Amino acid sequence: MTDVSAASDVSAASDVSAASDVSAASDAIVALRPEYTPAAITDLRDRLRRTRWADPEPVNDWSQGVPVAYLRELCDYWADGYDFAAAQARLQAYPHFRTSLDGLGLHFLHVRSPHPGALPLVLTHGWPGSVVEFLGVIDALTDPADPADAFHVVVPSLPGYGWSDRPTSTGWGLARIARAWDDLMARLGYDRYGAQGGDWGAMVTTSLAQQRPAHLVGVHVNMPLVGIGAGGRAAARDGLTAAEQAALARLRQHQTWGMGYSTQQSTRPQTVGYGLVDSPVAQCAWIVEKFHEWTDCGGHPENALSRDQILDDVSVYWFTATAASSARLYWESLRQIDFDEVAVPAGISVFPHELFRTSRRWAERRFTDLRWFGEPARGGHFAAFEQPALFVDEVRGFFRLVR
Repeated sequence: MTDVSAASDVSAASDVSAASDVSAASDAIVALRPEYTPAAITDLRDRLRRTRWADPEPVNDWSQGVPVAYLRELCDYWADGYDFAAAQARLQAYPHFRTSLDGLGLHFLHVRSPHPGALPLVLTHGWPGSVVEFLGVIDALTDPADPADAFHVVVPSLPGYGWSDRPTSTGWGLARIARAWDDLMARLGYDRYGAQGGDWGAMVTTSLAQQRPAHLVGVHVNMPLVGIGAGGRAAARDGLTAAEQAALARLRQHQTWGMGYSTQQSTRPQTVGYGLVDSPVAQCAWIVEKFHEWTDCGGHPENALSRDQILDDVSVYWFTATAASSARLYWESLRQIDFDEVAVPAGISVFPHELFRTSRRWAERRFTDLRWFGEPARGGHFAAFEQPALFVDEVRGFFRLVR
């Protein structure tokens, strides 16, 4: 299937539910070729050039949001400098598929290793990420110098994200997604596999470990959620290390200044979605703010990710028109997150600019068979995207212990 990005009404930019390619009752796996059509690209450029810009911010930093001068520069590049053909080539370098699971058409990359003993591994992104986060690690994972480190890699788009269908009824929360992932791995012929994720991907991965532990050799997560003392209020207790105190301070700062997006998406995703689906500048700003705040970038997002990488991710959201549908995962899941035990073999990597940096002792309270606790020197919330080599080292290091 080729035209999965543009609607017949170009003014809507895209309509990519693409439900017709897989039947809800079928086990078929259908090849997909993500493509940004000329009509959709022309529409994007027209919208960018007709933007009605907000006034400049009265501060000289990012404290009120994305500075207008930078956003205009980035969006000018998106309209007139960004190479859409090259962006599509980066996506199309790996095989994409769709299949129906639990009544929903789901998109995924499936890249088999040339090494027959490779371990299957499902990688799960979060928000505002996408499958493009993992494009820079697929080759290293599937075809390493040492065949003993090889993986068969599966990278799904979360429901409502990218080229997966948008749920039309409620109920697609983390636990249901995790079960769908296990069903996907079984459909691909993998009854024993590993799982990895960050952000929502970490929560899907831990839910998978709780629900289908018999199928997992182990799980590796960055940004795990862990309980912090009684009631989660360890800040008032004695015995905190300096690192734990710093982690709690960063968490408090995030809760005070960084949760506006989350409150909106978990309570009124439909309302915020209208502006984001209609305005590419709004969609770009909504995501780029997080690349500034959550990456290890020293104050500018392009210190952590290239301009093309940033727009590769933003473009997925824009051309698939999934701002509202992706935000609904917050409405579905944010008030239902659990901290129950994860008993399968586990590995955790804490990157230095993560939103919450757990300590090992905090992590061991939830992950009761913790085999790996890595603390790389660089990187933030989008670990695979920012630091692909370090991310691969962490994943390999853990799974060597449990293969």
